[in-house]
Amino acid sequence: MMDMDTCIPDTPNGAAPLSEAALCAWLGAAAPGERLAYHRGFLACETSPLTQLLPDAERLALLRLAHRAWALAEAGLAHLVQRRHGEEDYSYLIVARRRPRHIVPNRLSQMLAEAA
Repeated sequence: MMDMDTCIPDTPNGAAPLSEAALCAWLGAAAPGERLAYHRGFLACETSPLTQLLPDAERLALLRLAHRAWALAEAGLAHLVQRRHGEEDYSYLIVARRRPRHIVPNRLSQMLAEAA
């Protein structure tokens, strides 16, 4: 198992928000049990249009990333977990699962194409 914050080549830690495509690419290359922190903060507040914590473009990109992570988990490709650091401060982690047999082999490729 790799360290908690796996770095993916095209998205250095802290340099830029993770994209949906980068998340799917990471998952496609990840071994079961590897995990990636795809966001740190408080998603419920940061993705709400009412709080106005982020500019609309950033908020919508974060919302799409969170939905993509959820879709990958729903497809049986990953687990989603949180690590609490403090009040309204969480790391959102995606953990690669062993590929389920009932998933069509190209499903991850399809999701990557949708994310691009």
